[in-house]
Amino acid sequence: MAIELVYETHSTTIDNETGIATGWLEGTLSERGRMQAAELGERRRDDGLAGVFTSDLGRAIETAEIAFAESELPVHHDWRLRECNYGELNGAPVEELDPRRRFVDEPFPGGESYRDCVDKMSAFLDDVAAEFDGRRVLVIAHSAQRWALRHLLEGVPLEELVDAPFMWQEGWEYVLHA
Repeated sequence: MAIELVYETHSTTIDNETGIATGWLEGTLSERGRMQAAELGERRRDDGLAGVFTSDLGRAIETAEIAFAESELPVHHDWRLRECNYGELNGAPVEELDPRRRFVDEPFPGGESYRDCVDKMSAFLDDVAAEFDGRRVLVIAHSAQRWALRHLLEGVPLEELVDAPFMWQEGWEYVLHA
């Protein structure tokens, strides 16, 4: 069997609009982000989903709350879906993280590495595969988890992913084989 996994990033935050690297800080959706979250709900509410998983950070939770406010779809919060912990750089201007490839294996000062995020995503996928085999789930998280998925499922080197421009789209779909 297999799992269909739909991946969406959390909606746009005030920090995104002002160039702040939120990291493990909660973050708050901007007005534009709240509209995006409502649109996500319209796109996915009747998409055959068995469940929704979000990071336990405020911006991902807020995205799901708006998107699925009028739905009985179960929403689960999982700390393993958190953005990379930038440590001392949580809340810093985004450009202070560049080049990010230096943090693929070396952790951010006081934080974690992108490889740590891959390990957390791998453990999350193992658990979801065991519980949701043969079903479709939605994950709402952050850029580090998108990179982790691409690395794990498509074999793209992290060093290429972390410094590439982020191209937003209305979700990415994957099939995880059990």
